Amino acid sequence: MTTALYSHPACVGHEVPAGHPECPDRLRAIEGALNAPGFAGLLRLEAPEVAEAALGRAHDRAYLDALAAAIPARGLRALDADTHVGPGALGAARRAAGAVTAAVDLVMGGGAANAFCAVRPPGHHAERARAMGFCLYANAAIGALHALDHHGAGRVAVVDFDVHHGNGTQDVLWHERRALFFSSHQMPLWPGTGEASEQGAHGQIVNLPLAPGSDGAAMRALYAAHVLPRLRAFAPDLIIVSAGFDAHHADPLAGLRWDEGDFAWLTRAICAVARDVCAGRVVSVLEGGYDLPSLGASVAAHAAELIAGGAG
Repeated sequence: MTTALYSHPACVGHEVPAGHPECPDRLRAIEGALNAPGFAGLLRLEAPEVAEAALGRAHDRAYLDALAAAIPARGLRALDADTHVGPGALGAARRAAGAVTAAVDLVMGGGAANAFCAVRPPGHHAERARAMGFCLYANAAIGALHALDHHGAGRVAVVDFDVHHGNGTQDVLWHERRALFFSSHQMPLWPGTGEASEQGAHGQIVNLPLAPGSDGAAMRALYAAHVLPRLRAFAPDLIIVSAGFDAHHADPLAGLRWDEGDFAWLTRAICAVARDVCAGRVVSVLEGGYDLPSLGASVAAHAAELIAGGAG
């Protein structure tokens, strides 16, 4: 079966201040990497806008209304020190979340083996009632709840390997016993959450802090011991991946020491579990990654393993 690639020009049109790391060139770097001949077989699809019902499962109505009201007619507005919105921000965010729900629809319906959503703004820092960390909507959590409540999945797992803790996904899924959430992340590091003691209302949140300077070998040992066995035992109907590539040693915003081979290994391991427990169903969505050459190379490694996992 095929691997789907979702994106949309609106995600490039989301403007940020000059010099901001979460910039439109991130998607241009990914597009360039995935235009290589080895990715000609990707099913390339345009992300739709997310449905209001899907947003409402993850976010408070008051927050959604306040965010819409904060979008300026021109120029940029700072929601906090890191998170800025311009006229195109909400359209981009709606396409980003819509990419994930559409990918869930496609994969759950058997139209593709798995999918990658090359979208921005990212989502895993957006809490139920707060935008933060470049994020407006909690894309991965929205996808998980869409699979559970719209498709009737019994269990969904979310695996977040971004270098920063997925505090927004954790916040949205804190009380959701049907969702198992893993976050590996550097600690100490912004946003300061993600201690191992943060375990969710039902013990279904698994935080796995990594010390600054940790390399790919440390990550592989951590996942082999603490993530892959529990993921397999949980036997989800779908695995959603928050695919942040800022754990790469070249990334300017953190201090882990992974490389493209580590992202390939991790994707391959997740796909292997998915083949055994949920017919290979994986939906991956872009989170961080701010060094453009390593971002492109790492996404290419990730996508190549999704393609191989879908074919296997």
